[in-house]
Amino acid sequence: MAQPTRRVVTGHDVNGRAVVLIDGAAPNAKLRKATGLTSTLLWMTEESPADVSGNADRAAREIGVAPPPRGSVFRVVDFPPAADFGAVDNAAMLREMGIEAGQSDVRHAAMHRTKSIDYAVVISGEIDMLLDDSEVHLRTGDVLVQQGTNHAWANRGKENCRIAFVLISGIWKSSPRTLRCLGSAV
Repeated sequence: MAQPTRRVVTGHDVNGRAVVLIDGAAPNAKLRKATGLTSTLLWMTEESPADVSGNADRAAREIGVAPPPRGSVFRVVDFPPAADFGAVDNAAMLREMGIEAGQSDVRHAAMHRTKSIDYAVVISGEIDMLLDDSEVHLRTGDVLVQQGTNHAWANRGKENCRIAFVLISGIWKSSPRTLRCLGSAV
C-alpha cells in the first residue's frame, strides 16, 4: 500500500460556525489487484450543485472509478513502476474499476474510458498517459484535463507516481466515432 494521504474536511457545528470535521489519514484506500495501484477515495458528491450542508463522511463508501451521474469524485492514485508489477488483465481491471468492457483491440491492457471530465495533477514521480495512437509524458507538477478519452497509465520509471484526480460526471453528446465528453450541466 502507498503512503497514507492526510485528509482535512471542514463543515459547520450546531451553531453554524466553521469547524474541522475530519483530520487524519484517509481511510478508504484500496489496492487494485489487477493493476497494482492504490486508489484513495478522498470525497465524492452525488449531485450538482453539490450539497455542502452535511457532516457525513462522503468517502465512506464503495465506488468504482467513474463518478455517479451528476456527481464528482476526488481521489489520489499511486501508480507503482510497471516493472514491479507485471502484466495487466484488461477484463479483471475493468471489473475492479466498475467500468463496462471497452474495445477488444486495445493498445495497452490498462486502457479504459469514463464518462467524465478528469482533472489530474501529478504530485510526485513521472508517468506516461497512452491514448489510442499517441502518448504524453507527465512529470511532477504537470496538470491534465481529460475529456472522456480512451487511455491507460504506464509508469515506466523506477519510482512510484502519485496523481490527484477530480472526476466530474459528463455526458456523450456526439456519435461513438467522435466521442466527446462534456460537463454535466444537463
